[in-house]
Amino acid sequence: MERYSGDQHQENESIDQLVITIGRVNPAHLASMEEKILAMPKLLRNSAGQNSCCIFRVPQSLVQINLQAYHPHIISIGPYHYGKEHLNMIQEHKWRFLGSLLSRTRSKGLGLEDYLSAIKQLEGKSRNCYSQILNLSSDELVEMLVLDGCFIVELFRIVGGVVQTDPDDPIFALSWVLSFLLRDLVKLENQIPFFILQALYDLSKMPEEEPGPCLATLALESFKYTVQIPSEVIQQNRSPNGRHLLDLLRSSFIPTTLTAERPTRTDSSTEMIQCVSKLRQAGIKFRVGKSENFLDIKFQHGVLEMPSVTIDDFTTPFFLNCVALEQCYKHCSKHITTYATLMDCLINTPRDVEFLCDNNVIENYFGTNGEVAHIFNILGKDVTFDIHRCYLTGVFDDVNEYYKNNWHMQWASFKYTYFKTPWSFISALAAIILLILTMAQTFYTVYAYYRPP
Repeated sequence: MERYSGDQHQENESIDQLVITIGRVNPAHLASMEEKILAMPKLLRNSAGQNSCCIFRVPQSLVQINLQAYHPHIISIGPYHYGKEHLNMIQEHKWRFLGSLLSRTRSKGLGLEDYLSAIKQLEGKSRNCYSQILNLSSDELVEMLVLDGCFIVELFRIVGGVVQTDPDDPIFALSWVLSFLLRDLVKLENQIPFFILQALYDLSKMPEEEPGPCLATLALESFKYTVQIPSEVIQQNRSPNGRHLLDLLRSSFIPTTLTAERPTRTDSSTEMIQCVSKLRQAGIKFRVGKSENFLDIKFQHGVLEMPSVTIDDFTTPFFLNCVALEQCYKHCSKHITTYATLMDCLINTPRDVEFLCDNNVIENYFGTNGEVAHIFNILGKDVTFDIHRCYLTGVFDDVNEYYKNNWHMQWASFKYTYFKTPWSFISALAAIILLILTMAQTFYTVYAYYRPP
């Protein structure tokens, strides 16, 4: 018995020592945790929500839907895709463009050092534009900004006819190269701040360019054949402000008449609208709008007026990247997201696309009707916006009010049944005439009975 008590006492001491051992914190582990607490986030900086931060990594949920729409194919602009091997072809031509610019501005006494010094002063401001911490030294970042910025400025000058180039220049002689370049220049991850472009443009501007267009106008003119930029924006030189090229193009579609978004309405019951097929059953008609701006959508007297929009290999990634920008940057409106959501509501099947194409609302240069339907469906997928606070809130409300009116549904069903084809109309007309004649015969029969001659 005593022996048992001693063993039990010894066992209790071992358990106590084990508990003390388990309760001790490893100093190395503690130091590692404290280091992580003090470390600044690198993939999404704390400053990513500030107004100055406008160039983002596209959210993974969107990238998984369509990787090719967000990643560059032949050129890297900015730090996110810097140094990737498949982009080296145009990387070599950037140095050639920089050399051409320097040889032209050397008469002003400007050398490479002057451009580096000018951008060096904007380095800190440039870093704040990116949502991710850049693992580039000061010299590397400044070199990249000068090289990429001068390439873009020279490209716009050549396309705009301000500067002449060799007719056999492969960038322009090979037609596919320029189209891919312009497509890559509007991708969210492939941007540098517009103030960098403006600084390089102002510094390199020659005296003979003084009466010429501003940089924003040159940029819009370079894209006018690839995306439907309203002509008045370019002709009246009312170039919108943009924090980078993608934002510049996006802003060009948002005139002052569309910029004001509705305040939040807590008492509103705004809902998404039905697809084209169901709206047509309720008697709603679709008409192509006269406006050049595809965002200018109106609904009056049962007619949804929508300006024509072109869907091709350029507008598709442009729309996708605009939506990504509006999802990431809280300091801009959500016009493109709202439009994408509307089209996602209207289009459920290829038949919906076919009807919109037949009515010239959509000009399809992209592929089959099914492929266009898929594009609009992914445009509105995994995006958030406030339906009560968007520029189309009134359109959503008016369409739903018209759709839910039973009289409109019955009248549309009647017209569809009896007036769809000439033969159905003739049949309906014959039936009506027969009914009238029958009623007339019945009337005169009864009348003759009560009032015999």
